[in-house]
Amino acid sequence: MSGDFLTNQFLIAMPAMTDSNFAQTVTFIWEHNADGALGIIINRPLQMRLLDVFEQLKMPTAPGVSGDQPVLQGGPVQTDRGFVVHRTGGQWEHTREVSSRIQVTTSPDILDAMARGGGPETALVALGYAGWSAGQLENEIAQNAWLTVPADERILFDTPYEQRWRAAGRLLGIDLATISPHVGHA
Repeated sequence: MSGDFLTNQFLIAMPAMTDSNFAQTVTFIWEHNADGALGIIINRPLQMRLLDVFEQLKMPTAPGVSGDQPVLQGGPVQTDRGFVVHRTGGQWEHTREVSSRIQVTTSPDILDAMARGGGPETALVALGYAGWSAGQLENEIAQNAWLTVPADERILFDTPYEQRWRAAGRLLGIDLATISPHVGHA
């Protein structure tokens, strides 16, 4: 790597990834700098639905709000903390702009807005995140643990969860199912 940071990129787990937290995952990197990286796994739905989150937080839902959307297992760190990845728009207390079109919000006011029928039209809700310390992610990439590709909103918001890993690989022209799980260096 030439020192470029990977904000607004997908990390695609290589087939050889044996860590059960990350095997066959796609992680949306929403912050990466000299101090490390933060991401949300976007293809691991939990048995929990958004309505369950509204109920746990005692947020009444407006008529017409279904809350049927699955909540994602965003990563192994702080699994009780919520993250909302959404298209830009709206004002919430703790929002980070990832790109001109995508934001991540960590404050509960966005969930309250969603329960009331407001909030972003398109959003992923996740519990927990993936985190790497300074240089750790770069080292893992050098060890062939990950592929990287610019994030694609169609995969982020529209592709069925179970298809996201292979769809992300196709962004690179790769069928991940045909890559050997054995790693080597030339």
